[in-house]
Amino acid sequence: QVQLVESGGGLVQAGGSLRLSCAASGSIFSNYAMGWFRQAPGKEREFVVAISGSGGSTSYADFVKGRFTISRDNAKNTVDLQMNSLKPEDTAVYYCAASSRWSRDMIATRRWHDYWGQGTQVTVSS
Repeated sequence: QVQLVESGGGLVQAGGSLRLSCAASGSIFSNYAMGWFRQAPGKEREFVVAISGSGGSTSYADFVKGRFTISRDNAKNTVDLQMNSLKPEDTAVYYCAASSRWSRDMIATRRWHDYWGQGTQVTVSS
């Protein structure tokens, strides 16, 4: 079992930055690929970014490339999402997820992930 707790969400103006963090507990953190998904009101939950257990591989959704950066600290059992140049359309609840497997082809799918956090709200005002 892995427990995930997100933090760092909030309200920010367009063009601003936020840094989300996800703290994991309950298992060997480096055994898990970690991902961030988001869900806006009335929309499906969508993939944002993921990172392999070692941190050596990443996968980004096209709409965040160049703006968002994922990183992890396996000593601290945390994964962070640095979000820059935020847009109103980035407004959503952001979820941290863990998967016991890494596949660049599959990591963007929700069912590939075994554990989920409760989410943190990010609101970007125009």
